[in-house]
Amino acid sequence: MSVRHFRKLAQANRLANLRLMNACKQLQPGEFEAKRTSFFPSIKATLNHNLTIDWFYVDALEGGTLGPKAWDPEEPFDAIGPLADAQTAVDKRLLAFCCNLTPDRLVGLSRVHRAKRIQVTRTDDLLAHLFLHQVHHRGQVHAMLAGTSVKPPQLDEFILDGPADTNARVPEMTALGWTEAELMG
Repeated sequence: MSVRHFRKLAQANRLANLRLMNACKQLQPGEFEAKRTSFFPSIKATLNHNLTIDWFYVDALEGGTLGPKAWDPEEPFDAIGPLADAQTAVDKRLLAFCCNLTPDRLVGLSRVHRAKRIQVTRTDDLLAHLFLHQVHHRGQVHAMLAGTSVKPPQLDEFILDGPADTNARVPEMTALGWTEAELMG
C-alpha cells in the first residue's frame, strides 16, 4: 500500500469521526450514556474506548511511550463536547502522521508499549489495525444511534471523486477547511 492510501484513510477517519460526533452532539439528555446492546454498553463507553485506543496507538506511531496509561481512566469523558474535542485532536495528529509518511517509514518498525513488553511491528500493519479498529467501533455507535432520536450519519464514504460524493461532503469539507483538490491529491 502506498503512503497516499494511508493519508486517505486518515482523511476518511477524520471525516467519519466529525460526522459521528456531530450526530452524537444532537442526542437528547440521557441518550449518550444510556445502556445499549453492543460490545461496550453505551455510546459514551464506545466513543471513549475509540478515543483512548487512538491515544495509545497514535502515541506509539509518533515514537511515544504512553502505553496502557492511555486508558487510565477507561472513560475520560462524561460529555460528548469534550470527548469530540479530544477525538478531533488525536484525529489531527494521526492525519499529520500519515501526511508525513514516507515509503521507508511506512514499512519501518513502530514500538508499541504494552503492559509488560514492547511490541515491535511494521508501521503499515499498525496503521491498518488502527483504522480497522476505528471502523469497527464507529459501526457499533452507528447502530446504537438507530435506537435514539438522532438519525445515524453517512459513515462509509471513502473519499471518492465525482459529483455525488463531493456534494455529499460539502458541509464537512467546509468545517474542516479542506478542498477537494487536497483530498484527491
